[in-house]
Amino acid sequence: MPEPKEQYFNDQGVNDWQLSDVVSELRQVREAWREEYLQGRYLDKRLLPSRTNISEITETLFKVLYPMRLGTSEIKKEGEDFYVGHLLAVSLDKLTEEAQLELHYQSAGKDIGVSDIAEVAQQRIRQFASRLPAIRQRIDKDIFAAWQGDPSARSLDEILLCYPGIHAVIHYRLAHELYDLGLTLLARIITEKAHSETGIDIHPGAQIDSGFFIDHGTGVVIGETAIIGKRVRLYQAVTLGAKRFLTDDDGQLKKNYPRHPVIEDDVVIYAGATLLGRITIGARSSIGGNIWLTHDVPPDSNVRQAQARQNKFNDGDGI
Repeated sequence: MPEPKEQYFNDQGVNDWQLSDVVSELRQVREAWREEYLQGRYLDKRLLPSRTNISEITETLFKVLYPMRLGTSEIKKEGEDFYVGHLLAVSLDKLTEEAQLELHYQSAGKDIGVSDIAEVAQQRIRQFASRLPAIRQRIDKDIFAAWQGDPSARSLDEILLCYPGIHAVIHYRLAHELYDLGLTLLARIITEKAHSETGIDIHPGAQIDSGFFIDHGTGVVIGETAIIGKRVRLYQAVTLGAKRFLTDDDGQLKKNYPRHPVIEDDVVIYAGATLLGRITIGARSSIGGNIWLTHDVPPDSNVRQAQARQNKFNDGDGI
């Protein structure tokens, strides 16, 4: 007589799906994947940071940075510091928990104690908190750059509340600090949140100076090793990407080498331009729309597409 299979029930307690075989086969697929790609390194429990938690923490940090504009409508000026302090304490506690999960994941196979990981996580989040005033100052300069660069902007508050470029840049500013502190997975979760919400893809490892403005923004891509100077302006669908990917002797992609453009101060890059490789765009240059650029550009350059020439032919001329 065959052994009875486990029964699985839905929320109403009804067994509708005959899931035993599917559950078993899914387990086999998981185990095969872990064996091949994780070299048998199994997790007894979930140790990865939570995208949901990181999203909530990020939204809280927005309110910490701009309490009277992005915080609760009940807040008053006299209670602003208390409100900020409360939100900050709650969000940093939660962020420390997520940092511990990432550090546990990073340390898999290494002889590092749980208490040591907890201490490192707390130190790094404390450093992150100490950088929040500087982050706020840099974002203020980004917002002012948008005000200066967009004649349709009616106020700084409109830019903060409505502009997708600023929304993405605030995410990036927070994420970049975590990236520099070695919490690269937390950082990537934050910038991918902005990517899904705005269509703007900024890697948290990119180095972007103050006064940065992305106008319209949809389709902008900024790679991990890109370096962007002060007061740079990008329009929609601009790509700062890699020209090619280097491989090692085993054919595996190399990591962590400079492969994206360097954009110097006061450069404007118009819609649809694609800049690839470790090239340098000199200060105060203007790069026209739909340009494909893979070489250095000296300062004060004005790069445009070749002008289309139209000739009128009569009586068969030009054949």
